[in-house]
Parts: sequence; structure tokens; C-alpha cells
Amino acid sequence: MPRFAANLTLLYQEVPFLERFRAAAADGFRGVECLFPYEHPANEIRARLDDAGLTQVLFNTPGGDWASGERGLAALPGREAQFRDGVELALDYADTLGCRQLHVMAGCPDAAQSLERCRAVYLENLAFAAERAAAHGVTILIEPINPRDFPRYFLTRQDQAQAIRQEVGASNLKVQFDAYHCQIVEGDLAMKLRQHIANIGHVQVAGVPARHEPDTGEVNYPFLFRLLDELGYTGWIGCEYRPQGETRAGLGWLKPWLRSAAR
Repeated sequence: MPRFAANLTLLYQEVPFLERFRAAAADGFRGVECLFPYEHPANEIRARLDDAGLTQVLFNTPGGDWASGERGLAALPGREAQFRDGVELALDYADTLGCRQLHVMAGCPDAAQSLERCRAVYLENLAFAAERAAAHGVTILIEPINPRDFPRYFLTRQDQAQAIRQEVGASNLKVQFDAYHCQIVEGDLAMKLRQHIANIGHVQVAGVPARHEPDTGEVNYPFLFRLLDELGYTGWIGCEYRPQGETRAGLGWLKPWLRSAAR
């Protein structure tokens, strides 16, 4: 039975971030994720998790200067020291929050940068992150992201991500399967899941093409949720979408799954 985690960066924006934990729990979520928690002390977030009875499923290592368009550091030559400091900070947060998965964003290399050099730096940084994370019992995730939303993003395809995972060779390095990004870049979602399920550490969903609720757009998510059950996936499904209105008003798609889980 699918376990759904609310992405508190995108959902419940009608209330301040620290109030979103209780709002998510009230709507039946038992897990949460977010992009970056670092604006708030880790112990304050932990208190909100405990108060709401929630699990922190996932967050990202620091992504660079997000306001200026940076989308991660791991594949950016010359930023290795900043990347590694960010990994250490993220692991400190993960320890406090009890979070067992961290997403490492590759970044958007400048057009003048050699993609071969970017790939070499990416492999080195992922090996470092996986080694450090292993000591904390944490899994590192990498996620292919569509270049329509993030132009020049380094990692865009499932086979590319799986090849990098295999080359790094760390047992705690997995791929994050975001069905929204995969549908835009490649499609064939069911076959991608069947092919790679053993090395998928986390799944995320959103409607395609507008990234609204999962019951909008072209993807048959009930079919994919049943397929994940069939394939024995026991991880979380992150709800990383932009609500069309207030979050609670758009949760009709979730209610049948919560009722099934309660039986």
C-alpha cells in the first residue's frame, strides 16, 4: 500500500513553514519531505515532527545560490569544498531529524564547462557523499530532472542516473524516480519502474504537464501506484506538486488511498 509524504516546500503554502507539519498530519500524511530545511534550526523542526507524529522522509543537501538560479553543486567544477561542507551540514540535520535519505542535486553547469569534467567531479562528489552518509546510516539519492524546468540540468534521464549509480558503486547510492520529470523527458513510466525498481530509493509524483495535483494531466497515477505495490516497493511516495488552490481542497485524489491503508 503506498505511503505518501507531503512536500512541505510546495504544499500548504497558505501557512508558514513550521505550521505545515501539523496541517499535513491533519490531512492524513504520515511522512513529509522538503527541499531545504536550513532556514530553521534542526531541533525546532524535530519538535514539529514529534508533535505531529511525522517522519522526515527526505530533504536536499544545500543547493547553492537558489535565488540566482543555481540548482545544486555536485557536478560543478570548482565548487567541491562548498559541496562537501553542505554534505556535512545536511548530515547533521539528518541525524537530528531522523531522516534516512538525502537528495544530492547535480546542478546546471555553465555552457562553457566541459561535460566530461563535470561528470568526473560529479562522480567524485557522489563517492564522498555516499561514504560520509554511510557512517550515519543515510542513503544518498540522485534525481533526473527535466531540462524544461531546469535548463542545462546535468542529470536528465533514468538510464544516465543508473549508470552513474553503478559507476560510483556505493550500496547506499540510489536513484530518485520523479514521475513528473521522467514523463516529460522519456515517458514509458511503467517500464522504467519495472526495469529499475531494485535501485530506486524514492518516488515522487505530480500532474503532467502543469505540475499540479496527481489526478490532473496525462499520467494514470492509480495504475502506477498499484504497479509499485506489485513490484514490492515499500518506500515513500513524495507529493511534490503545486496545488491549484488551497492544499486541502485538492486532496480528493489522496483520500481513497488513505482509506485503503486504514483498513
